[in-house]
Amino acid sequence: MAKNLVIVESPAKVKTIKKFLGSTYEVDASNGHVRDLPKSSLGIDVEHDYEPKYITIRGKGDILAKLRKEAKKAEKIYLATDPDREGEAISWHLMKALKLDETNDKKVYRISFNEITKNAVKTSLKSPREIDMDLVNAQQTRRILDRMVGYKISPLLWEKVKRGLSAGRVQSVALRMICDREAEIAAFIPEEYWSLEAELKQKGGRKTLKAKFYGTDGEKVTIHNQEEMNNIMADLDKEEFLVEEVSHGSRVKKPPIPFTTSTLQQEASKVLNFSTQKTMRIAQQLYEGVDVKGHGTIGLITYLRTDSTRIAEEADAEARRYIGSTYGEKYVLQSQAVQKNGGKIQDAHEAIRPTDISLTPVLVKESLQRDQFRLYQLIWKRFAASRMQPAVYDTTSVRVKAGRQIFTLSASKLVFDGFMSVYVQEDEKEETNTLFADLDKGDVLTLCGLQPDQHFTQPPAHYTEASLVKALEEQGIGRPSTYAPTITTILARRYVTKEEKKLYVTELGEVVNAIMKECFPSIVDTRFTANMELLLDKVGDGTVKWKTVVENFYPDLDEAVKVAEKTLESVKISDEETDIPCDVCGRNMVIKYGPHGKFLACPGFPECKNTKPYLEKIGVPCPKCGKEIVIKKTKKGRRYFGCEDNPECDFMSWQKPSLQKCPVCGSYMVEKGSKLLCAGEGCGYSMSLKTK
Repeated sequence: MAKNLVIVESPAKVKTIKKFLGSTYEVDASNGHVRDLPKSSLGIDVEHDYEPKYITIRGKGDILAKLRKEAKKAEKIYLATDPDREGEAISWHLMKALKLDETNDKKVYRISFNEITKNAVKTSLKSPREIDMDLVNAQQTRRILDRMVGYKISPLLWEKVKRGLSAGRVQSVALRMICDREAEIAAFIPEEYWSLEAELKQKGGRKTLKAKFYGTDGEKVTIHNQEEMNNIMADLDKEEFLVEEVSHGSRVKKPPIPFTTSTLQQEASKVLNFSTQKTMRIAQQLYEGVDVKGHGTIGLITYLRTDSTRIAEEADAEARRYIGSTYGEKYVLQSQAVQKNGGKIQDAHEAIRPTDISLTPVLVKESLQRDQFRLYQLIWKRFAASRMQPAVYDTTSVRVKAGRQIFTLSASKLVFDGFMSVYVQEDEKEETNTLFADLDKGDVLTLCGLQPDQHFTQPPAHYTEASLVKALEEQGIGRPSTYAPTITTILARRYVTKEEKKLYVTELGEVVNAIMKECFPSIVDTRFTANMELLLDKVGDGTVKWKTVVENFYPDLDEAVKVAEKTLESVKISDEETDIPCDVCGRNMVIKYGPHGKFLACPGFPECKNTKPYLEKIGVPCPKCGKEIVIKKTKKGRRYFGCEDNPECDFMSWQKPSLQKCPVCGSYMVEKGSKLLCAGEGCGYSMSLKTK
């Protein structure tokens, strides 16, 4: 009979851990949380010291009954939930739900391991501990604050916009960041600039060298317009191109540091086109255990929720041995790479790495599903590269003088690939240029041609899931476990839509964000939210009491809700009557809000269920056919301006067209921020909206 009971979170871990421990251990799973705040009420007694009221989660009764039965038979019980705040809280809830804290005849321990390997699991059993109540309280505080925000603010959104919407402590900040970026893009005014390239040839050479314009009289110069370009071109007329300086050197590219949750999500998005949610789901599978041919069921990577780049000494030494024997000793890094980070790092566990570096992607490929293999390969290569020497390039920089004007050339050649023999980051891929042969100071080069090009500065890029995760992390908002669910929520609520990786705010998202900014400015303030994260960290390390955080937060929130209720009494966002008759019953249709924004519905619902798209006219004729421009939505809810006669007329614009015509080329103009811009290709004319 098994004398020991080990309780883990996920059923997927049971088989793996059972194999490691043998017949004297029973292993079972809680299937995540077993207790939580009730869905039907706030669940926090704000009148009596903010005590939370936990109940058994619906559907967990049978699981708890089975665990109680097994706990009764066992002499020792090991709570082996995940090694983070959430896991610590689940262990505490299990102890309460199973009433293990009320019995004196059972020995109850908390164990944790960063990887699901035989050595890690057995080692954890040798050093059991008590539940860390500071970590439990940090999780409790986060859960309570999130519940307070969600349950106090969401009903206002239901009443004023539509049911099913929600506000959240982190999600509302993420939505604001996306809205702010959209506003930056909308207000951006492109600025003209020019580049100039000279095609040069060495005496007797076959290939031309492309030199870029640098400046005038030794000073760096930006060419702003064609007039300035013409002056420079005229200045170059009949000038001799002379090599003024040749510099040879070397450049070192450092190896990457191992993945954290954030950097894994970012790189998997760029390289594999995975959403944050997909990355975490597959990483969870690799962590919990995969059946690998010749090895049985084993965990292939370490714990996936971490913001530490630390690597255990044993794993570091093993990696260096592997690299030395596989690639050669000259490839082995002599010292660990150190992450520079001013923020708070949760260093309780390691970076994400393979549990066994000798299990190469090639060896496990047949045992993994395609996406599991692709993610494991990314993690394996990144970790291996982090233990390898830098790459080294030979570089050549050339300065060419033509009268008063200066041009430069540069090239590099990879002379030692180092870590790049294994891994190259997606955004660091570069072309390998050939070094210039036999170029010396004083050489005269023949001009084959000048290539002037007009450019315009580009607006800030729309957020992608990867860049939003990076921004959230940089501003200290949320933690590794919150990035994926935050993005999933704002997409599911239709506040944001995703098109070709880019995140766009919908009309619904704009409405919700406007209400949050107006009524709850602190909730959507990035600095306030980042400071709250730091307070939660202090609860976790025992320097701040959790109820102090809650009692300082709730009264201000409660007061803001009362003010917001009065403010929003006069707000009417939906159910505005129009003069558009219902095609079915003749009543005037009203404006309603749906997942994609406004639509027209018959007020006779449910007797009449007629609906139709709401096309808001803006009083501007279509530049193509002369009919009216209306505001439309893409299938995913992104707003654009199109012709009412679509599909016969295919005109569309992301910016609002204007009645004003371009005085230079005659094309239509669009409103962008405080200016009107010509929509004609290559024109670039702009004027102030105030002077139109």
